[in-house]
Amino acid sequence: MTTQSSNQLPLVLAMTGASGAVYAVRLLQLLCDAQVGVHLVISPSGAAVIQQELNLDIGPNRDRIEHLLNYHWPDSATLSQWQPRTASQIQANMALISLHDYRDFMRPIASGSSLTRGMVICPCSGATMSGVVHAAGNNLIQRAADVHLKEHRKLILVPRETPMSVFQLENMQRAAQAGAIVLPAMPGWYHGVRSVVDLIDFVVSRILDHLQVPNTLMNRWGEGIDVEHGDGPEAPS
Repeated sequence: MTTQSSNQLPLVLAMTGASGAVYAVRLLQLLCDAQVGVHLVISPSGAAVIQQELNLDIGPNRDRIEHLLNYHWPDSATLSQWQPRTASQIQANMALISLHDYRDFMRPIASGSSLTRGMVICPCSGATMSGVVHAAGNNLIQRAADVHLKEHRKLILVPRETPMSVFQLENMQRAAQAGAIVLPAMPGWYHGVRSVVDLIDFVVSRILDHLQVPNTLMNRWGEGIDVEHGDGPEAPS
């Protein structure tokens, strides 16, 4: 019997009802480009945010995934960075995605016996964060996150809300203490920002880095960054 390496295993991607749907859509596209299998779960609130922020209707069953795969940021100046996909590319991407209903606890990702390389909740709403840290298991997203924590697999939570209440801060602390990576959608500005896509790609690149998915979405510190003109992290005070 052969054993899959961790880099060959699929990833769980959950989209919930926080602002920042574009990060999740870009992440999904790039995971498919990297030939990473994706278990995809979208909550009803996540679908509502996708509709509101990106004007994409993915259907009452949240199954029109081709709309997510074909999305690109509507700014002609950035098309060289984020090109629309062809029909054949979308078909190939769809073959990598397993879509699950957020209410269906009979899906493989509800059990630790189903192997994955990790899970990302992007964007991660405050309610979802609370459900994760309290092991509520109210839906498939929360249950899958609980599985990743108990199995000591990588779990990346991408909150975006600001400012945060003391309860949200405490929940993020508890998540980190339990082994999750809390990666807020806070784009940096030191990598030569020229467009909104550069800010989107900064956050997505950091997620991909933690998943060990190679990417060249941003200029990294010390690699082609003009330090003299302030394109770098904050200097010591």
